[in-house]
Amino acid sequence: MDHFTSDNSKERDFICRMFSDEDNIKDTELEKYCEYESIEVPEVYTGPHITFPLKPTHAAALVEAFKQKQQLHSRYVLHLLHETKKHLKQLPNIKRVSTSYSKEITICGDLHGRLDDLFLIFYKNGLPSPERPYLFNGDFVDRGKQSIEILMILFAFLLVYPKALHLNRGNHEDYMVNLRYGFTKEVMKKYKVHGKKILKMLQSVFSWLPLATIIDQKVLVTHGGVSSTTDLNLLSKIERHKFASTLRPRKKKEKTKQMDEKLNHGNCTNGENAVAEPVNPHRSGSFSHSSSPSLIPKYKGKRSASSPTTMTIDRKEISKRVRQAVDEELEKCRRQVGLTETYAEPDSPVSVSESDSDSGDVQEFDTDNEEMKQIVDILWSDPMPQDGCKSNTVRGGGCYFGPDVTEKFLRKHGLQMLIRSHECKQEGYEFCHNGKVLTIFSASNYYEIGSNKGAYVKLGPDLVPHFVQYQANKTTNTLTMRQRVSTVEESALRALREKLFAHKSDVINAFKLYDRKRSGYITLNDWATALESVLKLGLPWRMLRPQLIGSSPEGLLRYRDWFDELSACQPTRENLHSSLLEALYRNRSDLETIFRIIDSDSSGLISFEEFKHTWKLLSSHLNIEVSDEAICNMARSIDFNKDGNIDINEFLEAFRLVDKPHVEGLGTDV
Repeated sequence: MDHFTSDNSKERDFICRMFSDEDNIKDTELEKYCEYESIEVPEVYTGPHITFPLKPTHAAALVEAFKQKQQLHSRYVLHLLHETKKHLKQLPNIKRVSTSYSKEITICGDLHGRLDDLFLIFYKNGLPSPERPYLFNGDFVDRGKQSIEILMILFAFLLVYPKALHLNRGNHEDYMVNLRYGFTKEVMKKYKVHGKKILKMLQSVFSWLPLATIIDQKVLVTHGGVSSTTDLNLLSKIERHKFASTLRPRKKKEKTKQMDEKLNHGNCTNGENAVAEPVNPHRSGSFSHSSSPSLIPKYKGKRSASSPTTMTIDRKEISKRVRQAVDEELEKCRRQVGLTETYAEPDSPVSVSESDSDSGDVQEFDTDNEEMKQIVDILWSDPMPQDGCKSNTVRGGGCYFGPDVTEKFLRKHGLQMLIRSHECKQEGYEFCHNGKVLTIFSASNYYEIGSNKGAYVKLGPDLVPHFVQYQANKTTNTLTMRQRVSTVEESALRALREKLFAHKSDVINAFKLYDRKRSGYITLNDWATALESVLKLGLPWRMLRPQLIGSSPEGLLRYRDWFDELSACQPTRENLHSSLLEALYRNRSDLETIFRIIDSDSSGLISFEEFKHTWKLLSSHLNIEVSDEAICNMARSIDFNKDGNIDINEFLEAFRLVDKPHVEGLGTDV
């Protein structure tokens, strides 16, 4: 250091960090614990072999091996993690990338352990290379079943093409979050012998992932978002590896001591804290709990019903013992995976709603630490339509930031756009804040088959986003055309029925307003109007009537009985208009063959040119004459999301919604 002349202060700070005694000691201990050279690969091992330095053929072979359901040996996993960490330690907190060399960069959002989505992205867009760079924006793991394979592929290409593959950290690249959402269990199940070492090494690797990337000095890409206090200058100086988890650490002894003090001294205001807050033992999902007699204090004699003080003490005692039992069980689980520190479990109940990608991720954060708050805000925040910045109560950390916060942040740092992930979007992407915030989500079929598309976005020097959507699922590739539509319909109708029951009282009251004679019946028109007045969903209720109403003699609906029928019914596939759709399905085997020939990548997407060619075949097959102009108009009308492509759902839905009279004049009216 005495004889080193740095070009700038950042370089000198980096050299200082490299030679930090404390960090070197910790790294030495970790490498000793996670040492891989002594692990032998048996001769019977039939999985992929990798050698270092990695070459492009090694990374490509790894992709093919995982397609064949092969597993990478733990020795190779640990070696790959060691090399990945060495590389990540050299990177800044905020990477800067230019499109001037490659002309285009592909940005992917959450994958969440869905390897088929990654395979489809590579199939459609090509493997990473200097000519085809990628940026993966965090949340590679958890929820899905093949998180470790995704990491191995991404880390391999990162080492092969360090300037062409870029990784941002997501809120799920956190070993405490992994305990709850599946990744820890996945690793321990697949690597029973060396799973602890792999998890320990991953904990360190995750902590070294960059926090954000700036493209062409104009586009910030980070996992969650920003807040009113987000400062890129401060973020660039944080020693990010010190924050292996964004959850709030609290030592077990300290926590127990605080609990005892509360129980003994009872500092209460208006009795609000008279009973210690219980912990739901099933919330974590990482252990099971059964009622135990040892948790219930033994009582001597009978307790008087008029003695509330005794009851309060008893409930405190039960709560204390439950909390201690939960802590012991969690501690046991953490010891199994080699975690030495005890962290506080969230006190907030986990939301059962899954309206976004992580709405169940209610956690507890140390927001008193300014550096920690900066990291939490960019990893956990979500945009909202209203101005302002407020606490993110759904997730329990980060914030909701409005258009004014976005505008101020971008102006302050001379940026044009913020690209983030973190939330599931039905189309795979969504703009908000006047087009200045783009959410990209790459895990298709996130909730169930057909629930959402995945997408990635390509940015060139003009910084104009170009989107590619897809749905990766083995089942959808073999489903008939009608089954693909039905899957999406059933999911949507199930959600709609739940919405109706949630507002049952309001809906019935609205029905009563139209039932002036108190007969218990209303017309179907009044049914549709009343539903829209309560739910305000903007849905075509009259078109949905065959799916929601079984029978309506004389055009009247007995609305109180309707809810009973609705709770028992399933989506009615038979209630389709007699239309061209029926003609399509009378010839479905031939038509599906045609579609599969044209839809060569089985993605369910066809371009306008492919559609034109397809319709020529269809019109010939069904003896319908259609002009080229009519076909182009038809294609534009069917492309509901205006992305320049038509998927199978859009194609069939257009015909399903056409009334019979219009179908008969298909050549001009569609």
